[in-house]
Amino acid sequence: MTHPTDPAGEAGRAGSISLPGAVAMGTGVMIGAGILALTGQIAELAGPWFAMSFLLGAVVTVFSAYSYVTVSNAFPSSGGIAMILQKAYGPTTVAAGAALLMALSMVINESLVARTFANYALRGIGVTPEGIAVPAIAVGLIVAAWLVNVAGNRSVSLVSLVMAVLKVGGIALFGVAALWASGLSFAAAEGESGFSATGFVASVALSILAFKGFTTITNSGGEITEPHRNVGRAIVWSILICVVVYLLVALAVGATLPLDALIAAKDYALAEAAEPALGRTGFYLTVALALVATASGLLASIFAVSRMLAMLTEMRLIPHSHFGMPGVIRDHMLVYTVVMAGILAAFFDLSRIAALGAFFYLVMDMIIHWGVFRHLRQAVGARGWILLTAIALDAVVLAAFTAMKWRSDPVIVVIAAGAMAMVFVFERLYLARSRPSLEHGHER
Repeated sequence: MTHPTDPAGEAGRAGSISLPGAVAMGTGVMIGAGILALTGQIAELAGPWFAMSFLLGAVVTVFSAYSYVTVSNAFPSSGGIAMILQKAYGPTTVAAGAALLMALSMVINESLVARTFANYALRGIGVTPEGIAVPAIAVGLIVAAWLVNVAGNRSVSLVSLVMAVLKVGGIALFGVAALWASGLSFAAAEGESGFSATGFVASVALSILAFKGFTTITNSGGEITEPHRNVGRAIVWSILICVVVYLLVALAVGATLPLDALIAAKDYALAEAAEPALGRTGFYLTVALALVATASGLLASIFAVSRMLAMLTEMRLIPHSHFGMPGVIRDHMLVYTVVMAGILAAFFDLSRIAALGAFFYLVMDMIIHWGVFRHLRQAVGARGWILLTAIALDAVVLAAFTAMKWRSDPVIVVIAAGAMAMVFVFERLYLARSRPSLEHGHER
């Protein structure tokens, strides 16, 4: 079987990102809005077992990462997920649609990050995060991140690296300090738990969102030194570091707040947990840390998404129109990314944004695993049972999450299903009219 050549980067190309740098990049993207905004939402579904949800989410992520690690080790490329999909499926509707789902899930994450920033900012000045102030601040932050990106790649790289170190260390320190101050109790175990097995499994869908940033490493494979070895190592180390940090924070929050208080403050749980454990100074430091983490995460994400969309355009998997704007394709994609993220941040709350991200990512992830299992398993030396286990775990989590959301918010289930259907129909029509030059591959 033949596959398209990789247009985004050559295997084994000398890179400029060291293994520690790649690990810092992965953890820097992962540790942010996921732990800041999703802890309370996960607790709402999982009850007092919410810390274990992060652990189970890590297990699912490890199985999922196997596909990305094996293919990236064999074909390290800056094409990342788009490269994996095209090698597995060829220039088809499946490959283009799944790649676009990944890009859209990253845009959704940007709106999640922006609204999280707004919630913590308002909480920091003693204002209840509600009303028009939340979307206004969120959209303002997205525009500010766009301006920094427009200033140039060097600005983004430097700011992102410094912020990554600060937020990873700071959030881990918060977890240790809050746990110590609480006397290692667990207040979240008190009161009515409302626990159900389906809710717990559904909560893992949100936990997985807190880990999905490891794909940033895959998308930078061609720029990492000794990529055939270091891409996989960077992904594994990033996931392990995040497991430790997430468990520390989840246990710390659960030790400080009863479950009902944690759920009530689900959009700014760390700030709410900081004051009883660490005092007023600790509260302000936690808010500042949250603002740094979300702002830096948004900055890096906008850069990564615009780059991925530009790559899909160059691969002729999505159309492009400059609408009279000056500059190159990547400049235009920055604008598209900011507009889409701004619309989501303005009109969707955190729960719905997180749900959309979970639906899009899990569906895309299963398509990746099936493509590797069906078409690339022999070429990359992957073990079939691991790939099938990854698909099964994703499917179970997605089914439970869909069932829970259908009971509590059926509108978002309909929106997610409709949006995904539109993505694949759009790609089908586009590719039928304008086939990529690489015609060989698996026709769909």
